Amino acid sequence: MAFSSSSSPRILVTGGAGFIGSALVWALNLRGNENIVVTDRLGTDEKWKNLVALKYADYLDADDLLKLVETRPDHLGKFDVVYHLGANSATTERDAHHLMKNNFEYTKTLAHWALGMGARFVYASSAATYGDGAFGMDDKMEDIDVLRPLNMYGYSKHLFDQYARRAGIADRIVGLKYFNVYGPNENHKADMRSVVNKAFAQICNEGKVQLFRSHRPDYGDGEQMRDFLYVKDAVDMTIFLGNNADAGGLYNLGSGKARSWKQLVSAIFAAMDLPVNIEFVDMPAHLQAKYQYYTCADVSKLRSAGFNGTITELEVAVKDYVQGYLAPGKLLGD
Repeated sequence: MAFSSSSSPRILVTGGAGFIGSALVWALNLRGNENIVVTDRLGTDEKWKNLVALKYADYLDADDLLKLVETRPDHLGKFDVVYHLGANSATTERDAHHLMKNNFEYTKTLAHWALGMGARFVYASSAATYGDGAFGMDDKMEDIDVLRPLNMYGYSKHLFDQYARRAGIADRIVGLKYFNVYGPNENHKADMRSVVNKAFAQICNEGKVQLFRSHRPDYGDGEQMRDFLYVKDAVDMTIFLGNNADAGGLYNLGSGKARSWKQLVSAIFAAMDLPVNIEFVDMPAHLQAKYQYYTCADVSKLRSAGFNGTITELEVAVKDYVQGYLAPGKLLGD
């Protein structure tokens, strides 16, 4: 397998055609790094389009990567950083066998391979590991075993976080607990697209946005709150941790602010220069027991590690996304 020669760090990005993965490659390109190997599974959706404007040295199918790592671990050569963002990220996925193989076992294999060659290993955990937040959303908590994820996706991520501690490798690697990330290059995600992406399409087609009613008396309709993080900020944080050899363990990646769905949707209408028009609908019964009413990332650990980047305000980020990408139909790098 031939790779371009470069003085830049040699980087592997799994899930590199996906939403955050392709944004990461774009951000690395902006920093002058094209010495990147991208892996993914390119199926019948159109996430391949995310790769077209990006610059990288080579592409490898995710299954072929796993096979090489297991049978010929030296074949791919040495990497300086492995960003493992590849996973099935559907919170509604019910095939537990698939999630255990794809999200848990794959990550174990890749982590030990990366550490064996002396590479930084940075992987995507998830805020979904925190469940309903009953035990807090603290990335500094000592006893993560008390956490109770609400869906199988969250559990598959939580299981590796637990494994890393049992195996004694947690402090040698970095786990990223992404909160609600939104932004360019998520068009292929179908039902798992952010509300910004879905709402933009709804407004274009129907002139209104549907939001779930609240089924708790302590939250009004549309007042359920999330920590929304713009993907450009998410990848800045990711690269910072990849470059910081002193960083280890789990890190919350969020804006550090909780904002309501109504505030988010109002920002979309403002970016489109339209009056706010929200219709509230009942939440499906099967979601009600698994629904998070409040998430907010404490990012003090990230800040203490030295990250001093600006986190974009919701209204500014939504405007950039809507006017710079959704309205003109552009992707990162176009």
